[in-house]
Amino acid sequence: MPTLLRPMPPTRKPQPSLVTKKQPAQQRATETYERILEVTAQTLADVGIERLSTNLVCERAGLTPPALYRYFPNKYALLSELGQRLMQAQNERVDRWITLEVFNGGVESLERAVEGLIIDTYEATVQTVGGVWIMRALRAVPALQQVRLASHTAVTQEQTRLLAMALPEADAAELQLVSRIVVELIYATVEMIFDEPLDVKAVARTVAGMIASHLTRVRPDAAPPRKAAGKSAAR
Repeated sequence: MPTLLRPMPPTRKPQPSLVTKKQPAQQRATETYERILEVTAQTLADVGIERLSTNLVCERAGLTPPALYRYFPNKYALLSELGQRLMQAQNERVDRWITLEVFNGGVESLERAVEGLIIDTYEATVQTVGGVWIMRALRAVPALQQVRLASHTAVTQEQTRLLAMALPEADAAELQLVSRIVVELIYATVEMIFDEPLDVKAVARTVAGMIASHLTRVRPDAAPPRKAAGKSAAR
């Protein structure tokens, strides 16, 4: 019988470096660094992810490629820096809206806060040049997904901490899972608002109601009473 050859494992393309080569130390270098990022964001807004290139950024910024490569090795490093800045701007909204007082205020309090957070996160993205394209890049480009996931992990940890303070008797693992799902759901909701012609406030209100209602299921005293065993259960 012929020897069966094992299939070769799929080869993985090496991921491009996302690390900036050099941080600007002087004012002129800082201005060049920020100029590169500003032009990248505007170019991204104009042409999208696929057509974005370092050569196009250099052309629009009036720089030579070596001047850009002094700081950024490729377009993915540019997108990574823009992504981290957008994530930071969005995460600052979480700290404004979601607090221990909100959790302690009950379902209605949380519903109002989540609604406000979704709208505020949407507006923060609108106010960021190329914001929607940066969000899409963080989702679609494999090399950039870790930027998004690292940000979501940090927010999840903080929200889990707040929930544990508000609900000290609740299961810690469940609080962690709920927090992670909520972070992803809010992010996906903002993406959906950009992708479809939907009423921002209506979407935010609906999603907020869904999220807040789950709070009653997480509370330890919200579990349904168990059926009595034995004869009483049969009656």
